[in-house]
Amino acid sequence: MSATGGRHDEDGHHDAAGHRPGGPWFAFLESNTTGTGREFCAAARTRGMRPVLLTRDPGRYPYAAEDGIDIRVLDSGDPDAVLACCTRLAAGQAGLAGIASSSEYFVAAAARTAAALGLPAADGDAVARCRDKERQRALLADAGVPVPAFTAATTVPEAVRAADGIGHPVVLKPVSGSGSVGVRLCRDRAETLAWAGELLGRGTDERGNPVAARILVEAAVTGPEFSVETFDDRVVAVVAKHTGAPPYFVETGHDVPAPLPRADADALGATALTALAALGLGWGAAHTELRLTATGPVVIEVNPRLAGGMIPVAVRAALGTDLVDTVIAKSAGRPAPVPAAGAGHAAVRFLPAGREGHVTGITGLPDAEAAPGVVAVAAGTAKGRTVRITHSFQDRLACVVATGADAAEAAQRAADAARLIRIELEEPAAPEEGVGGR
Repeated sequence: MSATGGRHDEDGHHDAAGHRPGGPWFAFLESNTTGTGREFCAAARTRGMRPVLLTRDPGRYPYAAEDGIDIRVLDSGDPDAVLACCTRLAAGQAGLAGIASSSEYFVAAAARTAAALGLPAADGDAVARCRDKERQRALLADAGVPVPAFTAATTVPEAVRAADGIGHPVVLKPVSGSGSVGVRLCRDRAETLAWAGELLGRGTDERGNPVAARILVEAAVTGPEFSVETFDDRVVAVVAKHTGAPPYFVETGHDVPAPLPRADADALGATALTALAALGLGWGAAHTELRLTATGPVVIEVNPRLAGGMIPVAVRAALGTDLVDTVIAKSAGRPAPVPAAGAGHAAVRFLPAGREGHVTGITGLPDAEAAPGVVAVAAGTAKGRTVRITHSFQDRLACVVATGADAAEAAQRAADAARLIRIELEEPAAPEEGVGGR
């Protein structure tokens, strides 16, 4: 099946328009729905490969239809189905150059499938271990990497006892997840009781995949937040993170590079590399989140994938390093791109949802694109969609990336441009009396 209805031979020799382009396939096992998900496909094409998206639900990816990306519909959570599909692609005339995923939930499966076919890949088992936040925390703690005090819980009483033992405030989160989904600060027993019940009552994640009835209770660590973007065993950038008001941790922006003293940036980078080594990682991209406390860096979590949140776009704009293309090159066994000149500083700012409603229009995107220093503008929603407040990355309706002479100028430009974007919402219809009530 093709995103635009184009046909395929069994070997996939036709692209979405029914033509016969040259070059091997590059398979993406699911994807980010916005931002770098689209850029991954574009980077593969630029390198002469043909991106093909392996997905359970093509409707999640409007860009695939817009860009004429080939699609194979399958159960992306079934390793055998994924391997069978990639085996067919590899056996075809064009061949298969590589397999990757920009989605947190599929990086381990993509790595294991690539390895099974003899293609370049990270250690899929190490990636899978890292995806389980409890196992990750235990491995880091055993290796002496500073992490918050933590306990896993499978019932609400266990979560409350864990919080009492650690001491409030605590942070509750799913043992697997992404984009701040389900992450909340609980300041007392009542909040812990309520949020543990909410998390443990969820049977699926935001993609509809089953989730384990297990959560992590950890000490709330104070100090500014950062991420360290690495590739293999090299620190590419230390990024300052901005988040919304407690008790949630929704990211509202990023600054690249973080405006920090060199000693602090070096300490954050060194801690991230130590964490990767302890987890058996260090192949390809990783995104490590930390807080800088009074006693030094503390690892909040390691993500064995390229950063989301348009951070790679900001890194490219500020530092000239194209992390998206570097991931594609590594996964296809090709030379990494040579870094270009960067502007020195870049910032990402998001437009958050202020309320729920149906999107009736989006205006101001061209104005934002034309604003000083702006290098990228993206809408995270579309006309006809419904906006819900989820206290996660899904609440970000648009984003802007801008450059500047310093961190302050880049941040101001990005914020000013983001304010030019208008997401018009229509109030959800109230249920009629006697219909849809309790």
